[in-house]
Amino acid sequence: MTAQTSNSLLSKIAQGLAVLLVVVIFFSLGLWQLDRAKALKESLVTATQVDTNIVPLTSIATVRQPLAPEAFNRMVEVSGHYVATYRAPNQFDANKTMNDWEVGLLQIGTNQGILVVKGLWSERLLNPDISQAMVIDIQGKLLPSQSEDRSINGDGAISRLDSSVIVGLTDLDLFDGYVMATSESHNGSQLLRQRLSPEKLSSRIPGYYWQHISYVVIWWLMAAVVLYLPFYRRRVKP
Repeated sequence: MTAQTSNSLLSKIAQGLAVLLVVVIFFSLGLWQLDRAKALKESLVTATQVDTNIVPLTSIATVRQPLAPEAFNRMVEVSGHYVATYRAPNQFDANKTMNDWEVGLLQIGTNQGILVVKGLWSERLLNPDISQAMVIDIQGKLLPSQSEDRSINGDGAISRLDSSVIVGLTDLDLFDGYVMATSESHNGSQLLRQRLSPEKLSSRIPGYYWQHISYVVIWWLMAAVVLYLPFYRRRVKP
């Protein structure tokens, strides 16, 4: 074997290895996107299931961190002081009835807080003896923040149930999501008022699931193109 033949063979081997490396990278990226799509689909199923076991809020959520899908719809308990009240206009309950809701900012400990849907705005004066100094024990359903505005911020109103819209109004470290209260009590005495049921979370596969799938197709098509190119070049070579 001549030196020229040897160099040509080594060059072909190097080119082949480079092609295989690129194909493996593209194929792996496709698998990664496929895994993300699968995880998203599984999280949607988890998010629409209701676990009736009541757990402490802090056991499944952390301040300043996105709420995990596994925490959606979980029944939680938490205690604290109401330090602010907001009106959440144009909210729909499970029966598709639209009303303004009363939402309290519950301070937990010295520096944490979470939004709590207490009930209808029209019933906010049913418990006039409740003060900010009182510790309120709450049980309710933990829900993800709303992503679409229902109104505008201002004059004591919040545009959606989302802690990010009140970040500039408080020094508390806020939990993501909000609690839909099923009960409130003080020293064992229940605060009586109509409780609300939230809109059901949809299990419909969102558009970004299909976006992941489209990336799978793109990466694998690119791998196929890279794999085919050497054979195409041989065909067109004069």
